[in-house]
Formats: sequence, structure tokens, C-alpha cells
Amino acid sequence: MATALVKGQNGALPAGPVTVEIRSAAAADIAALLVTETGKVRSDADFVFFNQPQAPGVSLRDGALTVDPAQLPAEIAQVRVVLTLDDPAGRFGEHPAPVASATGYEYVVDGLSSESVVIALELYRRGAEWKVRAVGQGYAGGFADLVTDHGVAVDDGAPAEPAQPVAPAAPVVRSVPGEAKLSLEKRQKLDLRKREVAAVLHSRQAGDVRARVVLVIDKTGSMAKQYHRKVVHRVVERMVPIAIQLDDDGAIEPYLYALKFAALPAIGVADVERWCTTYLHINGVHDGIDYGALGARNEELPIIGEIISTLRADGPPTLVLFFTDGGFAKKREIAELMRTAARLPAFWQFVGLGTANYGLLRSLDEMDGRVVDNAGFFALDDIDRVDDAELYARLLGEFPDWLRAARAAGIVR
Repeated sequence: MATALVKGQNGALPAGPVTVEIRSAAAADIAALLVTETGKVRSDADFVFFNQPQAPGVSLRDGALTVDPAQLPAEIAQVRVVLTLDDPAGRFGEHPAPVASATGYEYVVDGLSSESVVIALELYRRGAEWKVRAVGQGYAGGFADLVTDHGVAVDDGAPAEPAQPVAPAAPVVRSVPGEAKLSLEKRQKLDLRKREVAAVLHSRQAGDVRARVVLVIDKTGSMAKQYHRKVVHRVVERMVPIAIQLDDDGAIEPYLYALKFAALPAIGVADVERWCTTYLHINGVHDGIDYGALGARNEELPIIGEIISTLRADGPPTLVLFFTDGGFAKKREIAELMRTAARLPAFWQFVGLGTANYGLLRSLDEMDGRVVDNAGFFALDDIDRVDDAELYARLLGEFPDWLRAARAAGIVR
């Protein structure tokens, strides 16, 4: 028996090649796009369809795709499975919902109406494993617009000569008034980072999204070296462009946590240095806050509960960026809290700093009992060695998928 998926839900794939098939009452073709973390193909050779049935790790035969994750190039982060009606004037809403299957899973792609092309499934890399996600995203612009938006050059529905990935329109890069107070050098660095953030969101069809941005930083004793070396300072600097692109006022809502937590003043683009100097400490009293009283080891329930208490069912979507070096001890209680949080408009992106035992965090994607998958995790041994393009792709890669699933489930309006 195949496991049934609903829109936005994911599951772990078994080791070895995966067979992907589509059952459709209407005549339709299946295709695949092999994309990098940016959501783009490397060239037209990463597009598999009836006239080009082979790419590294992916083949199309007799209407079925075979995906062998072990043979996929290291740069490929996702394989997006596309279903297109043979009749370009046809609409999926005129027919029974198609069914997409991937070894061990099945997804009824319902809720379609005027679309003639849909991204049905996405196979994606999560650490050393591969997973499948039910996407069900119809593409209003049609087949040519879909593949062009993924960087494929098209000519009458087929790839032309290999071309560099292009987007139909440039990402919109936002600015906030405080940027004018920065030095020229800092503005230039910020502009480059904002462009990377905008590019990631644009590639995931989320360039116009507005969301509240919350930053949570571990302040336990085991993080002392990260504070001393100002790694945490640089983390804060690199989160600011995300807030500028997503939040209406471009500000971050920050918390430090250990056994207890402290809600700190908002971080604006013009006062990042002053904010870091004032608030990023392990011990002492700073701006009236007794850091020692917060504790030296971590307890996640209070801070997670606090953030949940700020979420409203009719409120804006929220992106929680949660940086920690692990040690989540109360696994059952935290898991239950995250199940509760899944019914609220927030996505939790956990990031591991340094080499540590992350335990529960590594199994967030497999956590059952949630309306939608509302959390992601990845670890960085040394965040300073990760360039901005990769960092923002990993930080923001799952947020748009959650947003679409949350909208479909009525969690986000």
C-alpha cells in the first residue's frame, strides 16, 4: 500500500532508484526539471521530456520517470516533476484529478482549475537523504513560461540551444530608509546580499511575499566560542537582508534563550553594529538584562511557547530563524509543541551552528501528526565558510513551499 500524501506533505524515499508515474484521465505528458538550490537548471540538458528522455540520474521511458539519487550531480538539489496536458487549450479542472506516485507514495493532485500544466511532485535532497514532497502547484503562464522560469530556453515547446538560466523578470530588490545611514562599503555589501535573497525568493515564486521575521539565538555556555569569535555577530548581519526583503519595515524581532529567554529590541538595518555590541553576550548585565539569570544550558519549551503565543490565526505569515548548537532534551514535549504550532501561520527554520549532536532537529521533516510540514533543519560546521548564495538558498528554500501548503490548508490567508 502506498502512503497517501496531501498538498505540502513530504516523506522519506527508500534508498535506490525511484519510479515516478502519473495517472491522468486526460492525455498528458510527464517531464522533469533538475534544479539547483536557486531553483534553476544548469542548462537545457537538465530538462527531461519526450524529446530529451535522459539526463544524469533521470530517465523517461514508457511514460514513467526513473530517478536515481545516487547518480544525480552534486549541484542538483531538487527534481521537479511536471505534468502537462497534451491539449494546450485544455484545463485540468475539466477532468478528474490526476494522481502522481513515487515509490511508496501517492498524491491526488486536486484543487486544479484553469491550469494546463502543474508541478506535481518534488524530489529533494535533505542532507544525505532524498525525500518527496506533494507540490500540486498549477502554473498559470503555461508550459513555456514554467520551463523558461526555471532557466530553460524553449522553441515550440522543445529546448533550443543550451542557454544560461534566465528569469522572465528580474527579482524585485526592496530597500528601507535606514540603509541611507550606512557607509558606502556597507551599502554595497548589503545590496549584494539583498540581491541574493531576492533571487532565491523569486526563483521559488515568492518574490512578493511579506512576512514577519523572528530571530532566535542560543545563549548557552557551549556557544561561548561562537560569541567570542563574533560568529553570532556575523549571523545577525546576514539575517538583516532577509528581513528587508520580507518584512514591511525591514526589522527583525530577536530573542536570546537558554533556560529562560529575553525578548530584545528590534534590529534595524542602521543599528546592527550597535545592537550586536549591546546584546550579544553570554554573561554580565547589559541594557538592564541579567544574562547570567537566563541560564547556561538550553531549554527550548519556554522560547518556543513564547513565539507561539505571539502568533494569531488571522495574522501574517512568520519566518522563525532559530540558531542553536543543539541539545534539545525534552524531545516528546517539543515535538508536541511543534505539532500545535503547525496549525499557526509560522515556519520554523532551525540552523545548527558548529559540530554538535542535534538529535530531534534532524528528524523534524519526518515528524507526523502535523497539518503541514512547518519546520526545517540544516547544520553548518562553519557558517563563515558558506557564501551568501548558498546560505540564503538553504535558509529560504522550504519557506515558500510551506507558505503554499499553509494557504491550501487555510492556515495563511
